[in-house]
Amino acid sequence: MKFLTFIAIIVVIWLVGLFAFADRVRGYTPAAEPARADAIVALTGPSAERVNAAIRLLEQDKGARVLISGVNREVRRQELRALTPGSTKLFNCCVDLGFEAEDTVGNAQEIAAWADAKGYDSLIVVTSDYHMPRALTEIRAASPELALTPYAVETPSLDDSGWWRAAVTARRMTLEYMKYLAALGRAVVNGGASERPAAEADAPAGKAA
Repeated sequence: MKFLTFIAIIVVIWLVGLFAFADRVRGYTPAAEPARADAIVALTGPSAERVNAAIRLLEQDKGARVLISGVNREVRRQELRALTPGSTKLFNCCVDLGFEAEDTVGNAQEIAAWADAKGYDSLIVVTSDYHMPRALTEIRAASPELALTPYAVETPSLDDSGWWRAAVTARRMTLEYMKYLAALGRAVVNGGASERPAAEADAPAGKAA
């Protein structure tokens, strides 16, 4: 009986955490205009919108350079540049491509190494809304001293508070929640960065994900 009670408590805590996580994800969008940072990083994903959003921020002088992390080795620079029409000159001068990362942990390591090599202390992080909590956790674990400002790309299917009613959205949110918990656990075990409220605005005013 005690064991069943214990299991029930764990399930309730897990469910409360899942819905709190989903509420946090929805709170990232619409993204508020970020303050200027040293640079901008975009984590590649299932669509080009993350890259587009990062380039738009670069055009607005929100950072000196952009790193696109987790680029597929088979993708050529010209193909990525074609995703951002009208920004050829800016893309050529101020965009770096990272080809090493194959997951979010790899993204974090690639971003940390790039920021360290460039001497950057603050970054605007561009990724999908559902991926943002895990991305921030991994980057902080890799480079605790960096000040991070999230700039999330909205996933329309997750914007509805009834995301749990559809199998596709419920699966995506649940899977990402589990990955986030694993990332948080690694950060705690390794003494990594905590969920500190630094320069980032946690609420609004693809290969690697």
